[in-house]
Amino acid sequence: MTNKLMIKISAALLLALGIITILSVPNKAKSEHYTAEPTVFIHGYKGTANSFRHMLDRFENEYKWGKKGFVYFVSKEGQIRDYNLSKGKYAPTFIQIVLEDNRASFADSSEWISSVLLHMKEKYHIDSVNLVGHSMGGIMAVKYAMESEKNGYPKVNKLITIGSPFDGIYSEEYFQIHKDPAAADLKPDSLALQLLRKSPFPDDIEVLSIGSTGDIVALPESVQSLRNIIPNDNYHEIMIEDDSLGHSGLHENKEVDKMIHSFLWQDTGQ
Repeated sequence: MTNKLMIKISAALLLALGIITILSVPNKAKSEHYTAEPTVFIHGYKGTANSFRHMLDRFENEYKWGKKGFVYFVSKEGQIRDYNLSKGKYAPTFIQIVLEDNRASFADSSEWISSVLLHMKEKYHIDSVNLVGHSMGGIMAVKYAMESEKNGYPKVNKLITIGSPFDGIYSEEYFQIHKDPAAADLKPDSLALQLLRKSPFPDDIEVLSIGSTGDIVALPESVQSLRNIIPNDNYHEIMIEDDSLGHSGLHENKEVDKMIHSFLWQDTGQ
């Protein structure tokens, strides 16, 4: 074999290898741009990654409703760590936010959540989201929706609160045990709740409130007080008549799963 022929063969092999390499490398721009409207899940007071982990596992693996795309962890200092589970392979349907300081005040928690949503917009070009919050997470979701548009953060399309005590937690014994900043804000007469109740809520966001008669933390009356915040035409409410369904059981309940699906995605064909 002549040297010229060997050079030609080598060049052809290098060209073929280069083409294969280009085709096999994920498109970086694609991994940074998501056009779908994801749903962001926010845990409540003393919540952890486990608060919505099982629900999202059911959504993804049992019902095939979509895929978790990101998990955001926020440190006690407000530093954001984003874990991109999709790696550009699919548009994320679900995003989970986990706050390390899960007993922080409304003000601090709200600031951290807003920072996460802004990060989604700036890094991944996510311009609109749905929000689902359990307990205090639902209160934070409503607070974010009140403030997001004027601050240029991602817009809220639909919002679901699950067992969220918008009139506070009525049990005096509860506050004998819990004495941190979040607990202070969850008292019925707290300044944080008063300000929330007085703030205007956008009239273009559909809201679903889910509660249970078995919830002894967020009593039905406190959950239903969200009616006084959301415009009537935008407000939907489901109070589950089940004295055995407690506060933490709400995000483990398959009937609640169906309510979330129906409200957020039924009309979209998902």
